[in-house]
Amino acid sequence: MESAGTRMTVGQLADAVGVTPKALRHYDRVGLFRPDGVDDGNGYRWYRADRLREARLLARLRSVGVPLDGVAECLESGGDPEVVERVLRAHQRRLEARSARVRGDLHRLTHLLTDMEAGMEAGMEASMEASMEADVEPATAPAGLPAPPPDDGAPVAGSDERTLAVDLFNGVWRLMETEDRTPAQDDRMLHMAHASRYHWEQVGAPANLARGEWQCSRVYAVLGRAEPCLHHARRVLELCEEHGIGDWDLGFAHEALARAHALAGDAAAAQAEVSLALAVDIADADDRALLLSDLETVPGITRPL
Repeated sequence: MESAGTRMTVGQLADAVGVTPKALRHYDRVGLFRPDGVDDGNGYRWYRADRLREARLLARLRSVGVPLDGVAECLESGGDPEVVERVLRAHQRRLEARSARVRGDLHRLTHLLTDMEAGMEAGMEASMEASMEADVEPATAPAGLPAPPPDDGAPVAGSDERTLAVDLFNGVWRLMETEDRTPAQDDRMLHMAHASRYHWEQVGAPANLARGEWQCSRVYAVLGRAEPCLHHARRVLELCEEHGIGDWDLGFAHEALARAHALAGDAAAAQAEVSLALAVDIADADDRALLLSDLETVPGITRPL
């Protein structure tokens, strides 16, 4: 029989690991963390003192929202570091997908509101296009960019090319928002981002090209690939500077660079880009709020006020 010095009540264990007794009782009911016994006299649950480490692992995993099946896998492995890391990485990808969904909604919502305020009531399709459309007339590709391919007898109409660019851009957001993406979906997301950028090159304005480069950079950030992430972030800034593009596009150019430098492990460069992003004059308060919310997700930087 266990002595009082080698076992803990549910309340003592809860205090020791920073959870509530109610939570421990719930974990017992669902079979995640069973007590080692129940006192015959008062019916109270008790746990061996040597299970404190296991309980602390449970509490830490649940504190960041790891699902119960993932917690169970970690506990069943005895806290094996490789298993715990794999479970945490999978949960990180899920959270990043949810974060991308929220950021995508914010981007679309901001520009939907802008369209409404500007009196652009061309329907929901035009509102969805606002995430890529700039308030400038369509232009040919800027000097130095490849010309469209020769006519092969079945040309793509400008309106169709524009629709492709928009649909691909929005499709990339949907894939970024997908939890538990497969490797095949990661590949599709990447190719769609580049395809959208290509179609904007044929029919879009410089601002469209900058936003296409920004999305390519963000996709590489999501995939954890620092070098191409940084390359496309630099292209965003180059296009903004070359064509005099300011306001929120310029702010997001620095946001992309901050994210890319953070991914590459250069915290100082990332922090410098955050400062440059914050210094950009953005006329619309909602656009500035959107930029601030994205800067909050750049890892390892001092959070903007």
